[in-house]
Amino acid sequence: MTVALRYAARSDVGLVRSNNQDSGYAGSHLLMVADGMGGHAGGDVASSITVGRMAQLDTDTPASDLVASLEETILDANQQILRRARDEPQLAGMGTTVTALLRAEGRFALAHIGDSRAYLLRDGETVQVSKDHTFVQRLMDEGRLTPEEAERHPQRSVLMRVLGDVDADPELDLSMRSARVGDRWMLCSDGLSGLVSLETIDATMTGFEDPDECAEALVQLALKGGGPDNITCIVADVVDLDDLPRGQEAPSSAPLIVGSAARTRNQPTSASGPAARAAALTRSESTEVPYSDEDFEEEEPPRRGPWPALVTLVLVVAVLAGALWAGYTWSQKQYFVGSDGEHVVIYRGISQDLGPLSLSDPVETTEVAVGTLPSVTRQQVGSTIPADDLEDAQKIVQRLEDQSATTLPTTPTEGPTPPADSSSSASDGGGSDGGGSSDNGGSSAGDEGD
Repeated sequence: MTVALRYAARSDVGLVRSNNQDSGYAGSHLLMVADGMGGHAGGDVASSITVGRMAQLDTDTPASDLVASLEETILDANQQILRRARDEPQLAGMGTTVTALLRAEGRFALAHIGDSRAYLLRDGETVQVSKDHTFVQRLMDEGRLTPEEAERHPQRSVLMRVLGDVDADPELDLSMRSARVGDRWMLCSDGLSGLVSLETIDATMTGFEDPDECAEALVQLALKGGGPDNITCIVADVVDLDDLPRGQEAPSSAPLIVGSAARTRNQPTSASGPAARAAALTRSESTEVPYSDEDFEEEEPPRRGPWPALVTLVLVVAVLAGALWAGYTWSQKQYFVGSDGEHVVIYRGISQDLGPLSLSDPVETTEVAVGTLPSVTRQQVGSTIPADDLEDAQKIVQRLEDQSATTLPTTPTEGPTPPADSSSSASDGGGSDGGGSSDNGGSSAGDEGD
């Protein structure tokens, strides 16, 4: 039996973000997703550095060295991020999640940190293999929050563990998994898992035979859910090259790179409909392609009167004006929590500008000082936290105020203060969740039971 992977990769900027901070890689031996954090000019750098370093693993690696090689490479990528942040102060605070699978000799090494996820479809059932390193997951582990409450919690994206400038000594979840023929793996950023339920993911994973079609369907489901974040998805099937159906080609071994690490990082969203048109209004870069000489006829066209051109111009202006007004009206129904540099502020609108036109206005400037928040939470506020409405935004502020009341101020260059009763974490808002078991993406490097 010769085991191989048939894989597909997709990444979409989404309907709110102005740039893609996710990166993804899919190859014959390595699958990975990295979701960057740290603002407009930080998260994309961190995730791209990680993909660039880890892509070197996409070769045959002895199974005995699989877990160690994966861990060493990720920690080396972390050091590269730290050096880059030190050399370029404007990138201070950047970081990234990582969820990666490295294959050799019918085995997978799984490494995980952050809130990107790994799912496995085996014997007709899809399960979440990784465990989120988030504040909400910690509350669930302590029995203070139900899974249903966690799905709607305003701080569900607050990370406790990440690579990068917010955690000098990151702790990875490491485990060994079998690469069983017939399995389907799916890795994704929280831009997908935060909007698409496990039941829907399972139905999509089982409903599409082709990995490429499956990945595209999952991304479109996240976009239909609102697409407030970047969306990245890797789908890979474990196949036996010696037992392929007659006429079916062997899977390609050419690597696929998507998101901020790819040349197509500025590609607009693949969504359609009113929401996508409104999102297009916030893009800062034009996608217009100039005409070439081949687009024009050599013969001069017959002369026409001015009226058809004037009517066309009026119609075009009317359509553009209507689209602009619809987009602006939609944006003013949105709310998010950000800062003015010193205090936490509730804004109405979206956190982008359309040329000289600001698409957001401050609604309420709170007394919560940004400098008193945990390091990771400051990064979340700096990148803005979306809210369903004004009441939801005020609840987010209340939780930030609770964190501020129990957190000592730190300087921006200092790492988070580890809790007294826990191992180091990426936030002084709480410690790690203890790693978990190998069946759930825990720190154990032992084999799972097949």
